[in-house]
Amino acid sequence: MSAHESDDWALLDATAQAALVAKRVVSAAELTEAACRRIERIDPELGAVPIRLFDDARDTSIEPAGPFAGVPFLMKDVGARQQGQPYYAGNQALVEADHRAGEDTPLGARFRSVGLVTVGKSSTPEFGLQSNTWPIAFGPTRNPWDPTRSAGGSSGGACAAVASGLVPVAHASDGAGSIRIPAAWCGLIGLKPSRDLIVWRHTGTGRSDVEFVVARSLRDTAAFADALRARPERAAPDEYRAALSRPPPALRVGVCVDAPNAGPVHATCLDVIDRVEAQLAELGHQVERAAPASLFEYEERALHGAVIGPAEYRECLEDLAERLGREPGPGDVEPFLWELSCMADDATATDRERAARWSEGWLARTLAWFESFDLLVTPTVVEPPPLLADLDPTRLSPLELLERMVPHMMFTEPWNATGQPAISLPLGYTPDGLPVGVQLVARPGHDALLLAVAATLMEVGPAARRPRIHA
Repeated sequence: MSAHESDDWALLDATAQAALVAKRVVSAAELTEAACRRIERIDPELGAVPIRLFDDARDTSIEPAGPFAGVPFLMKDVGARQQGQPYYAGNQALVEADHRAGEDTPLGARFRSVGLVTVGKSSTPEFGLQSNTWPIAFGPTRNPWDPTRSAGGSSGGACAAVASGLVPVAHASDGAGSIRIPAAWCGLIGLKPSRDLIVWRHTGTGRSDVEFVVARSLRDTAAFADALRARPERAAPDEYRAALSRPPPALRVGVCVDAPNAGPVHATCLDVIDRVEAQLAELGHQVERAAPASLFEYEERALHGAVIGPAEYRECLEDLAERLGREPGPGDVEPFLWELSCMADDATATDRERAARWSEGWLARTLAWFESFDLLVTPTVVEPPPLLADLDPTRLSPLELLERMVPHMMFTEPWNATGQPAISLPLGYTPDGLPVGVQLVARPGHDALLLAVAATLMEVGPAARRPRIHA
């Protein structure tokens, strides 16, 4: 295998790489070895893959089986797990303990069963809690389009690695935008599937977070939606891939360009939305500036969220205690997690019940809007990728970090709460060549329709570009 061949493979998506293996044009072992060499050569510039599993990957690549047999892959260092692999969640105490996963989670097992070869684990902020990927345990992940800028979070390591061609697809998760934000900033396709569409360990619990993958191609996104479904027997095996070639009917589409917190939206993001709005109209859809009024109940929702939200941070500490076998202290986690976990400790049961009731009403009001509209279009993030220095956790206090990151989630987090499918598409660039994402949101369970619309927009969107750092 020549270096030239390896670089050529780096340009292929997972579907194309799997086809090479199936046709015996290349072996799984060769694809795996090429990915390992790319990571060794390129990742020092990015900081996307702090945990490397090359020896295990070489063993796995001998006889893989499944629709993606032999395709090199990264697991995110939080969420789904595969037995025996390191599981640090970006936390220094778990790094020092060299904590390992005791078993496959359901999604980790599915990744194995479809033939993916895990060559490493991608970086994440500690416990996946930030919109920038800079775990103090490992250092920052840099954006391959401009290494002075953020790759986003919490799936920033996954997105930087896929965008730069280290692997064609990678595990990702999304609790408030953690797939879509880094996908937008790294120029990828980032689908947050409908709640419980994808097999995982929390199916049926009503959680707002989901797990899936990030990819460079829409066909990979659809193929993995088919391959990772929790209940594949309920539809045709290629339901989502078929949607890409099935033009959607005329839809009623709302377009929202106002951030729910009334903050500024970058001019380039607005320009890209204007162009996409015009393209949707040209494609025959009924398009108007409209959005759920509930999105702009921001201040009241934030007040109730401050009562409910800290439970997520405390849950991280409980998880850490179980893994360490002792109660963690402030020296075991980053200040960001420790301080936010202490917020609202004085909230009463009545406070929490009142907040939960208000949130249920908000949810109903938001979903009711989609009874009249098929689709909502927004910027994915209010701005292009910011400078890493502006999100430095070693310099900023936890509250300063939170204040800077909350606007990143303005357009993404509501759809985690509602459980709706939402996708970020790379449909624009800033004048200096940074990618800009556009988000589409559909009704719960209408992932296929979302993909069908996405396919039509990708066809008329700008030509794909390659980031500055690429294999």
